[in-house]
Amino acid sequence: LTYYYQANEPGTYMYHCHVEATEHMQMGMLANLYVNAAQNDLPDGTNLNGFIHHTGYEYAYNDGDGSTYYDVDVPLQLSSMDPEFHDASESTQPLPFALMNDTYAMLNGRGYPETINTAELANTENGVVSQRANALVEANVGDKVLLRISNLSITEYFTLMSPQIPMRIVGTGARELRGTGGADLSYLTNSVNLGGGEAFDAILDTADVAPGTYFIYTSNLNFLSNNTEERGGIMTEIHINP
Repeated sequence: LTYYYQANEPGTYMYHCHVEATEHMQMGMLANLYVNAAQNDLPDGTNLNGFIHHTGYEYAYNDGDGSTYYDVDVPLQLSSMDPEFHDASESTQPLPFALMNDTYAMLNGRGYPETINTAELANTENGVVSQRANALVEANVGDKVLLRISNLSITEYFTLMSPQIPMRIVGTGARELRGTGGADLSYLTNSVNLGGGEAFDAILDTADVAPGTYFIYTSNLNFLSNNTEERGGIMTEIHINP
């Protein structure tokens, strides 16, 4: 099938299979969709209430003042999986949805430290490349980094933290945080809480950040490992280059 839709609002969206959604989302049939701001295509030199737009500049939203400008954007999609349910999906119907217990929590389909591995990952069973997206955040000092954060877990709430570099939340649910009169309702925070189907657009400003390695991770300590393994879970790194 070919789907057509009109993209009326910029922002971070999600999509997933709607046929036995619980089962198929557990098996990985989910993803993100990003709608870019029309403001990106303004003529070079356009004055946005004092902010001068130049060709190649990108914004999370049609903000009118450059407040959602960014240099680098990185998707951080949270998800989780119950390995027993996953295996049972291959041979058992109906499945015990109420007994689902997700013990694998992931960022972009990976657990730390694979989240920062920039290589493509092959399936351990047959060697077929099955996972191409890492979650490493790389930027230069002075860059503004747009984090497109979403939660597509069907069982878990997550708290995602950036304790060393505050996040400015500029939008949620593909809506810019603006009041009805145009007031800026964005806010600085070190953590966001996400239920299933929620998305946040957050900007990290690295202007006053020293070069080095910083971390983003969940405060849910049980999700900082994969099942009974010592490592894994929802954690990634921010590499700030000079």
